Amino acid sequence: MKSYRKELFFEVPTRRAFINITPEVDACLAESGILEGFVLVNAMHITASVFINDDESGLHHDYEKWLEKLAPHEPVSQYRHNVGEDNADAHMKRQVMGREVVVAITNGHLDFGTWEQIFYGEFDGKRRKRVLVKIIGE
Repeated sequence: MKSYRKELFFEVPTRRAFINITPEVDACLAESGILEGFVLVNAMHITASVFINDDESGLHHDYEKWLEKLAPHEPVSQYRHNVGEDNADAHMKRQVMGREVVVAITNGHLDFGTWEQIFYGEFDGKRRKRVLVKIIGE
């Protein structure tokens, strides 16, 4: 069995964003040479997320509105965590959207369902963060 590891880095200029990282994960898969196995894609920061869904701007807008209703950023004083910080809502948004995804690899390709893509979700941007891509297989 072979193993491959790479870190992807993101520095989003806005507080929140959804970025389709499927091309970067595809590039890692090609670089790995693995044809059958699994890829783990993991946000390595507690205010960011990795998830799978459709690459449709209306859906991303809806996520933004929905997450803000679930865990509004302001007033920051509503959160105990925000003593000296302002990102408690980002921790909660990450909890809802998830830490990582695992995708099967079949014949050297990500084995997705219809419309599925991998996204990096940023909830407390304006600083450098990383995503781990770990691939195992043959």
